[in-house]
Amino acid sequence: MIYVILADGFEDIEALGTIDILRRCGLQVQTLSITGKRVVTSAHDLVVKADSLFRKNHLDYCDALVLPGGSKGAETLLGNGILRLTLQHQFAKGALIAAICAAPMVLDAAGILKGKHATIYPTMRTYLSDAIYHDNAYVVEHDNVITGSGPAATPHFAFAIAKRLVKTPAAVDEVARQMGYSPGSDNFANYLKF
Repeated sequence: MIYVILADGFEDIEALGTIDILRRCGLQVQTLSITGKRVVTSAHDLVVKADSLFRKNHLDYCDALVLPGGSKGAETLLGNGILRLTLQHQFAKGALIAAICAAPMVLDAAGILKGKHATIYPTMRTYLSDAIYHDNAYVVEHDNVITGSGPAATPHFAFAIAKRLVKTPAAVDEVARQMGYSPGSDNFANYLKF
């Protein structure tokens, strides 16, 4: 199971776009609200009902934990000590840990990015004290950690997660083709792997 952790102020496209792509790839995704209530409001006032509430004992069968950004949402995630402990525990068990936009700061605070290559939303760079920062990448994958740089990175980020979890990566490529997804040619590296 892939768990996407939601807090009020989450970035719409980073959460919902990632969930959509992962489900199109045939993966099981469950949204968990960290706010104590199932109804969560996005950064752009989209009201979403999470599948369940976040509790650390929910995650017995965890393939991946995904943290969408949005500065307000990421700050709420950062302030939750139980989430940081859960991230540490799941990381140590080998689960895939993925965060995009402002949310990699939560991974850094949990000690998960120590010595790892990572990216974050450019204005949040100072929150990566223990990581090797890449400012020119949409997505950086290092061992069992995937980080994304912001809203524009969402499809790159979601497909990187899917390729790690789907048994046949060609199936992910087919979903990308059907969606018309084609990594653009711009000044950013679409994907760095370490």
